[in-house]
Amino acid sequence: MTNQIKPVVFTLFCLIFGLNTGWSQSKGVYTKYVNPFVGTAPLTDPKILGYELPQDWRSWAGLTFPGSSLPNAMVQLSPITEYGSGAGYEYEDDRIYGFTHTNKGHWNLCNIPVLPLSNPKKKFGSRFSHKNESASPGFYQVYLEDYQVNVKLTSTLRCGYHQYHYKDNTNRQILFDLAKANNRVNSWSIEKVGDHAVKGVQNVGEKIYFYAELNADIEELEQKDAGKRDGYAILHLKDGSKGPVELKIGLSFVSMENAKENLKKEMGDKSFVQVHNEAVKQWDALLSTIQVKGGTARQKGMLYSCLYRSFLWPALRSDVNGEFTDAKRNVVKSNFNYYTEPSLWDTYRNKDVLLGLITPEVTLDVIKSMKDVGDKTGFIPTFFHGDHGASSIAGAYLRGIDNFDIRGTYKTLLRNANVEGGARPFIKEYIEKGYISDPDVKNPHVETKAKAGVSKTLEYAYDDYSLAQIAKKLGDSANYRILMSRSKNYKNMFDPATRFMRGRLENGEWIKPFNSEYPYYEYMYREANAWQVSFYAPHDMKGLIALYGGAEGFESKLDSLFTLPWNPKYIARNVETMIGQYCHGNQPDHEAPFAYTFIGKPEKSQKIIDNILNNLYGIGKEGIALSGMDDAGEMSAWYVFTALGLYPFSATDPEYIVTAPLFDEVKWRTSSGKWITINKPEKGRAISQIKVDGKTQEGYFVPHSLFKNGGKLEILTQ
Repeated sequence: MTNQIKPVVFTLFCLIFGLNTGWSQSKGVYTKYVNPFVGTAPLTDPKILGYELPQDWRSWAGLTFPGSSLPNAMVQLSPITEYGSGAGYEYEDDRIYGFTHTNKGHWNLCNIPVLPLSNPKKKFGSRFSHKNESASPGFYQVYLEDYQVNVKLTSTLRCGYHQYHYKDNTNRQILFDLAKANNRVNSWSIEKVGDHAVKGVQNVGEKIYFYAELNADIEELEQKDAGKRDGYAILHLKDGSKGPVELKIGLSFVSMENAKENLKKEMGDKSFVQVHNEAVKQWDALLSTIQVKGGTARQKGMLYSCLYRSFLWPALRSDVNGEFTDAKRNVVKSNFNYYTEPSLWDTYRNKDVLLGLITPEVTLDVIKSMKDVGDKTGFIPTFFHGDHGASSIAGAYLRGIDNFDIRGTYKTLLRNANVEGGARPFIKEYIEKGYISDPDVKNPHVETKAKAGVSKTLEYAYDDYSLAQIAKKLGDSANYRILMSRSKNYKNMFDPATRFMRGRLENGEWIKPFNSEYPYYEYMYREANAWQVSFYAPHDMKGLIALYGGAEGFESKLDSLFTLPWNPKYIARNVETMIGQYCHGNQPDHEAPFAYTFIGKPEKSQKIIDNILNNLYGIGKEGIALSGMDDAGEMSAWYVFTALGLYPFSATDPEYIVTAPLFDEVKWRTSSGKWITINKPEKGRAISQIKVDGKTQEGYFVPHSLFKNGGKLEILTQ
């Protein structure tokens, strides 16, 4: 799916100067299906978005990066076309300003920008064309037109490998644009180490250290406004050497010495081809855990592209010697790999489950990392909204990832759930009233600042349920009863008169006036409207359905969710890509398409799911736009699970709702080495029967024991 077409002139240039472009890159059995450009293009179609984009707006769709990374690595080596953008790279741009070494897709990171120069002008940056650009897992290549340099990048866990083919072997320079990143740069420094190396640090609130070695002599290290926010540094290389310039750079969040050690241990004397081949081998091993037959080429490409995208975050933060900088900014050493916390508001729903199913050793270390934060701060970390570490940890624990201090972790999670001023804002009100109120605001608008009380109440209720499952397994019956009682608090936000989850004032009255279609960022709802949160109780769908008066009333309301047209005058930047009032471009209602299954009508769910799979991934002229932010892999993981026919509807619970897969056969190698085979022999999309190891399964869920023991899942359709 990658674009590797090269024009005749560029081809001749490559032949004359012996350059290796994307043509020479290694191709794995499964990496060849991955297109790292998926999610980099803008979503512009108002029919899909739900509204016309205001002038100078870019939809928050995808926000992914195309550069080189290993699974859950410290280094993501990728081009930057616009600082301050989601992931630094926007497909519609035509100028590259550098190649940065960290990335996530949340307007942060993009640290240590490096750019090869040749006879540069005052403003740094070069034009480029997608015709002369290619990418695959562990590899990125582009031709910089203004500098006449062909760039190839690959990486290890903690190191980046740059290879520059200069057309002009004189006046070769390398820019270290250290005053720039997606975060505000407070200070920076760089110094020359002998004739072939430099070391330095970029301070963006946290310090990112680097140590870089070159295969060419450094004639001069030029610095302008050293350490300041408008400064930069340029390496001037000596003339005379032939062949490509190679720069190997190690990163560390601890020290320059550790950055140097990371570089020595991970790259050493390895060639570009060796490092790249190792990256391909590692990605192929991960991607090969899922093997499919049938489906279209487009579906297969999107599956593996989304699977790839699901394993780029959390990111490694400990060095090869085991050291890392902890939550208190102290350097400590441990016997586990230390990772950033997951993007929990997004990824607890599915991606964290996928991470545990395929790389449980990473999930185990992520949990240990979260506990380390909890030990230092008193609270297990959260992200953005809710307390969903409870779900991610409980879900992993109940699926058998248990080689950690569960009692100590549980103790800290109880603090999250009960202590004011910690992980859960307004927890005192939630405990006392059973809900979180919002103020009476006259003429509220999309960006009105308040408590997002409805969303918090619903999410805390689910978090309470998640924590209760740990309490149950540990035999803490008192807290189990309390937490399970609190897990019903979602009902306190349901207004039977309007049949919506609705905001309440401190005195308990419903907020008036009430517009169920109007979206808010944090007034009553978090990045949603009433429609988009009113079907959220994944732990108690039976109780939720009862609020609507039973199956018939629930079905009627759910029908309206997917059919009531979106008002194009209601514009909230990340509430986008609408099917009726349902928003697939953001996370709050990603469970809703499956909800018909709970009233015995999975065929209606399947129609919605198929619409999403076929029309809301790979959008636009290039076929690479996504319907919303990938959000550290959540959007991608939704596709992976649903395309394969299994989805963790309640991520805490060790079971999976069954849907019709896109493929005739799926083989999934479990972490224990066993195989799950999923067969869908008929062409129909409406499920008529589910068999597990030849026995008819009652209902539409299958247990996690399939992933422990292996087995055969047969999905019959009509």
